[in-house]
Amino acid sequence: MNIFKDSLQKQNPFDKYFFWIVMLISGLGLLSFVSASLGILAKSESKFYGVLFNQIVLGFIFGLLVLWIFARIPYTFWRKYSFYIFLASVVLTLCVFVPGLGFSHGGARRWISIGPISFQPAEALKIAFVIYFSAWLAWTRKRQEDIKFRIIPLFIILLVVASSLLFQPDTKSLILITISACGMLFTSGVSWKKILIIGVIGFGAITILAFVRPYVMDRIKTFINPASDPRGSSYQLQQSLIAIGSGGAFGRGLGQSVQKFSYLPEPQGDSIFAVIGEEFGFLGTTILLTLYVFFAIRGFKIALRAPDTFSRYLVVGLVTLLTAQSFLNIASLVGLFPLTGVPLVFISHGGTALMVALGAVGIILNVSRYTKKTVV
Repeated sequence: MNIFKDSLQKQNPFDKYFFWIVMLISGLGLLSFVSASLGILAKSESKFYGVLFNQIVLGFIFGLLVLWIFARIPYTFWRKYSFYIFLASVVLTLCVFVPGLGFSHGGARRWISIGPISFQPAEALKIAFVIYFSAWLAWTRKRQEDIKFRIIPLFIILLVVASSLLFQPDTKSLILITISACGMLFTSGVSWKKILIIGVIGFGAITILAFVRPYVMDRIKTFINPASDPRGSSYQLQQSLIAIGSGGAFGRGLGQSVQKFSYLPEPQGDSIFAVIGEEFGFLGTTILLTLYVFFAIRGFKIALRAPDTFSRYLVVGLVTLLTAQSFLNIASLVGLFPLTGVPLVFISHGGTALMVALGAVGIILNVSRYTKKTVV
């Protein structure tokens, strides 16, 4: 079988505006990533070059290759094999619990190691969920009973996903998957009231989880009172606010961050937005936020003119997933949302995450080739 065989009639070249928005974010991200990683260089030169290789070669360059391949695969391929893709991603995610294959880091068991390569299978699970749920919603589009055919199946699918994520634990991925699912449900015609009910149920689940898992409660307390534990659970937020605040209007300049050396936890990872704020100031962070907004708007325009319901749900789900993750990261570092630990899309450290995100962009670009009218 040739998955590149295109049975659809192409109407447009891929959406170049969407592509270049992603490239601009990624370009700014690579500059910021190299700068944020200088703190590693001060401690270990070999680790510094290893981190750069993982991000630039495995993440960005291989990611561009994956983007190019996925942009050539007709989007109908994903619908045809959606169940098998989702099933394979769940099995792969469960492999983190296999001795000798999965390993722990920072108190969580989220990684698989194969030789010199390590990755988080949950990144692929998020994309696989969007593909499978898009196919399910497209299949039920003529059925009017939302509870029976859309909402109850969603809870069943989320239960399967939760069973593989919460024991790692990886609460943030489950939250992002739920947000993307709500965006897809709304696009399919489910009312705001029913989506609000899902949100209330989700809030209740997080409340229960906070009493079961102390680290969740600590993050909620930090959100309510950022000064509650400055040497413990509030430390990251405190240092992030210091970094962003010290950047002023125009920043200290590229490479001039002080916080990244000894204060910010994982400055090249979850906290990289704080480094950007310190080095590029209010102007730089505003430009970055604007690019993410343009990313969302352009993506939703592609979804609006998608050729069928499956591709519409697919694009909405992917754009919502990537945008929500980006804004959750930013909001948590400025104290507008509890700390989640989600990386900043296209920018934070994580070769697998970057490659998967660029692969998702490739899927969206393929859909853009079949839009009913050229997106302007």
